[in-house]
Amino acid sequence: METEHQLLEAIAAGERAALRRLYDRYAGYAMAVALRYLPQSDEARDVLQDSFVRILTTVGQFSYRGEGSLKSWVGRIVSNRAVDYLREHQRFRTVSDVPDEPDDTEEPDIGRLPPDVLMAMIGRLPANYRTVINLYVFEQWPHREIARLLGVKESTSSSLFFRAKKMLAKQIKEYLNSQDA
Repeated sequence: METEHQLLEAIAAGERAALRRLYDRYAGYAMAVALRYLPQSDEARDVLQDSFVRILTTVGQFSYRGEGSLKSWVGRIVSNRAVDYLREHQRFRTVSDVPDEPDDTEEPDIGRLPPDVLMAMIGRLPANYRTVINLYVFEQWPHREIARLLGVKESTSSSLFFRAKKMLAKQIKEYLNSQDA
């Protein structure tokens, strides 16, 4: 299989087929990232298309930092485009718009949860919760960066994450209880 470095060299050499190989190699991954933010496939496809326009037009400016850095760069562009889409098409609810869930210190056993079920649960979270969960857990962004991207205070990002975790834990417990019944 062609390495990222070889692929980038082919692109830099002006090989147009290399752009297609870039798309073919990362389109599935990029769609998975988009679907984490936008569970509606039509919206995710819009973000995917917009992301690849950006990727294919700026790949010449990408600075290679070792195998995997191209994939990370693609994922970051898709994440940013998904957040941009959410800001343009939906209003994030403020923290006070969502009622408090009862405190429960026991974490659910997510090891018993199929990955597709967990992703569906994340997809059902309100957009602001889903976005913070994705950026913090999957993209491993610090709350400071999430806050900057979303235009909120760092404490708001932390609060959204905490509430998203609580809401997700409730969904997981309900699912596991239904499986045990």
